[in-house]
Amino acid sequence: MPTALVTGTRRGIGRAVARRLAGSGWTVFAGVRDLADWNDVTVADEHITPVSLDVTDQARIEALADALPDRLDALVNNAAFAVLGPVETLTTADLRRQFEVNVVGTVAVTRAVLPRLRAAAGRIVFVSSVGSRSVIPMEGAYCASKCAVEGIADALRVELRPWNIAVSVVEPGPTDTETWREVDTMIDDMETRMSPRDRDLYARHVVGLRNNIARMGSAAAPPDAVVRAIELALTVRRPRARYVVGAPARAMVAMHALLPTRTGDAIGARIAGLT
Repeated sequence: MPTALVTGTRRGIGRAVARRLAGSGWTVFAGVRDLADWNDVTVADEHITPVSLDVTDQARIEALADALPDRLDALVNNAAFAVLGPVETLTTADLRRQFEVNVVGTVAVTRAVLPRLRAAAGRIVFVSSVGSRSVIPMEGAYCASKCAVEGIADALRVELRPWNIAVSVVEPGPTDTETWREVDTMIDDMETRMSPRDRDLYARHVVGLRNNIARMGSAAAPPDAVVRAIELALTVRRPRARYVVGAPARAMVAMHALLPTRTGDAIGARIAGLT
């Protein structure tokens, strides 16, 4: 029976991945900051073992040594969060927290379990975002963190070839999860943190972000589409380096690849209500 560690399984894509793999016969170790979030484990989840894990807490990362088997067939790096706001308004603490979770923490977990993956010639999947290739205004910090994650993944994909450890990146676009449905509240919080001056300067940007979120929400992919891509990356004989998930994500990647940068920027500004 194959084994997998999935991070960020409190809800959304991470939880859906854990359940899908368990239903397909995997033994899943579900990383979550608060074990109480898995109190609803039922007989259907008998192959899931919740594991206390905060990717920014080195002590808890080191404790994985006592929680995981000697061999690990897969690691799904899913734990992440998003800082919203114009780059000018972000604090140094905002940026550090964004990268500590999405990049530094992800690398720390990967390094900790690599000996187990090496023993099984296992696979690694990084859950990224289409924003890594087509950056979205007002999401600069989050998109930058995902660009960094993909750089790490590209390096690992080559560095780990001698041990047959395949590395894939999954790039979802808008996905109909709890987090996506809470974006309006996140924007409210972002506005609250901004100074009166910044709220005035970026008023049009905020309106554009809200409108853009509403448009993309109508085309958001179901979580199952992302889960299927992750499962594919873990099970096919020759996994791809990247899986783009959802029609909006594919359109964004195509636009970024085909259009001159200035033209793409102009279209992005129009979509964001900045023209």
